[in-house]
Amino acid sequence: MKLLTNTQIAQKINRLAIEILEHNYTEKSIVLAGINNNGLGFAKLIKRAINKISDVEITLANITLNPAKPTKDDVSINLSDEELKNEVVIIVDDVANTGRTIFYAFKPFLDIITKKVEVAVLVDRKHKSFPIKVDYVGLSLATTLQDNIKVKLGVAKEREVCLE
Repeated sequence: MKLLTNTQIAQKINRLAIEILEHNYTEKSIVLAGINNNGLGFAKLIKRAINKISDVEITLANITLNPAKPTKDDVSINLSDEELKNEVVIIVDDVANTGRTIFYAFKPFLDIITKKVEVAVLVDRKHKSFPIKVDYVGLSLATTLQDNIKVKLGVAKEREVCLE
């Protein structure tokens, strides 16, 4: 079942961009740190939307981790500690399920003094097993644990969110 169409996703992205700017209106720069491929893809879409309405400098970062086994491999980010120091960082992912992936995505920031760290997701499911609060949400859903959310963010006309 289709939950969001391409047009609806574009509207959610624009709204999230506005919310991010409203909550960070005094900032000159913001780091959008996307988790793996879909999170980074979503962060790029948010960056594009912010760039259309503001001159705030947006830096993209990629957090790499293994969602299935987050303690097995290192969690890394492709920016240096110096580039993240005293910055507003927004961790971005497509779906927040149990909160585990986002929880482990905080790991690179534990040894850095950032200004603040927030979370943005396109879809927030209400199955949190970890102490994660999502600050910016495109769509909030209460689903069963057996339901699967599939997000396509690649080609503009083919973007969609489906419940399987």
